Amino acid sequence: MAEHIVRQTNFETLQLVNRGKVRDIYNVGNNLLIVATDRISAFDVVMDDPVPDKGKILTRISNFWFESLSSIIDNHLISVNPDEYPNECRPYKEFLIGRSMLVHKAKPLPVECIVRGYVSGSGWLEYRKKGSISGVPLPKGLEESSKLPEVIFTPSTKGAPGIHDENISFDDVVQLTDEKTAKIIKEASLRLYEAGRDLAKSNGIIIADTKFEFGVVNERIILIDEVLTPDSSRFWPADEFKPGGPQKSFDKQFLRDYLNGLDWQKQPPPPKLPADIIQVTRQKYMEVLKRLTGEGI
Repeated sequence: MAEHIVRQTNFETLQLVNRGKVRDIYNVGNNLLIVATDRISAFDVVMDDPVPDKGKILTRISNFWFESLSSIIDNHLISVNPDEYPNECRPYKEFLIGRSMLVHKAKPLPVECIVRGYVSGSGWLEYRKKGSISGVPLPKGLEESSKLPEVIFTPSTKGAPGIHDENISFDDVVQLTDEKTAKIIKEASLRLYEAGRDLAKSNGIIIADTKFEFGVVNERIILIDEVLTPDSSRFWPADEFKPGGPQKSFDKQFLRDYLNGLDWQKQPPPPKLPADIIQVTRQKYMEVLKRLTGEGI
């Protein structure tokens, strides 16, 4: 386990814009500095116990995907090298190495762009009730974790802190944005997922579903936030895939499963996480990084 854990940053000479579940975001001139901490959340509750190196792992994975998928749509990444950041960031270099990104400041679109190649999680629950997900009709008789006949776009709202996201239809996305924007982000989401899915599959990983976010810079739509990480995606080991129930995973489903076994109402305060649960979660995140990039941290 790593000795240096970053639960939270407090860069006093920089303007904190937002402290999310995982990331601390600062204004730096006309850009943003995003710092991935080692916090981990489940069921929209941030755990008190961090996962060592998690922020570094997420940053490396997102950077890998930003570079690998840049031909599909532009993204917000400027640099991950603190030596290339503005001078006002220099006092905090030791906290920034490996876990930060300097990015273009975009106006986020009010939609979570979820893409599914398999029926699982909340999608499986909705399919069982309605035979569809986000208004997309699906064939009868699908099992849990079944591969879908074709990849589907199942967007959701962006819930405020403490409020769960809700699945919405493509028509709802049009209402929240406009028809042109809705079409662009749907097409980009599907293409990004398919490219990522194929690359991951060649490294023994099934990406069952994932979430993308987009923003607007100078009237251009770009990819923002994180991309195809264990925090935003469902990763399964391809050699152990067996539809008909839940799958083994390389993401935080392991943590969710542990929490589901507790007498906890999924409201703050969170329960204490045992050391072995933290260690296995870290190992699963690290496994994704190693399989995708061939490297650790």
